[in-house]
Amino acid sequence: MCAQYTPTRADRIAAQFGVAPERADYVERAFPGHVAPILRVDPSDTLHCDLAVFGLIPHWSRDGRNFRHCYNARSETAAEKPSFRQAWARGRWCAVPADAFFEPNYETGRAVRWQLATARSTPLLMAGLWDRWRAPDGRSVLSFTLLTRNADAHPLMKRFHRPEDEKRSVVLLDVEELRPWLGCSPADAPHWMRPLQTDWVAAEAAPAPER
Repeated sequence: MCAQYTPTRADRIAAQFGVAPERADYVERAFPGHVAPILRVDPSDTLHCDLAVFGLIPHWSRDGRNFRHCYNARSETAAEKPSFRQAWARGRWCAVPADAFFEPNYETGRAVRWQLATARSTPLLMAGLWDRWRAPDGRSVLSFTLLTRNADAHPLMKRFHRPEDEKRSVVLLDVEELRPWLGCSPADAPHWMRPLQTDWVAAEAAPAPER
């Protein structure tokens, strides 16, 4: 599971993808409930970079607080889960540009935060789902979740999370794969849920500052 990451800055997104969010003053470190940029296409297949809430808010939510539990979606079951099945069925794929994401490592016997940063000149692109929620006051709220896959046998990602927990990993896309991913069908989406390419990231311990 990924609960925090570093969103790519607006100027770098614009340089890489030719689009940028409407504001550049979003958070430097994204946690569930924060607003950060996502890449997606509209019905005319035009690429957009929109600001959205990290943590998908399903259309049936009453108070919009589901982001607390819906910031990651298991790719194996997202098509059936009530929180994600509408977005999956409608092909609401997105890619989340990031410079790094963070995971807990327990090899010392306690949780130590590790950073997995892009090891290339391009941002990391994490595969996700987006949806739109209508708030009681009439506001339209865009939100997203990161798609994950099993990583029990992955040489790097199996090192994270509690020893007794299933290992999970975000799904990374290459820059050239952005448009094919955003335009794929629900039937083809599982084929994109590949193991994380270890040479795309530089992993190192990055303990959180003491409070």
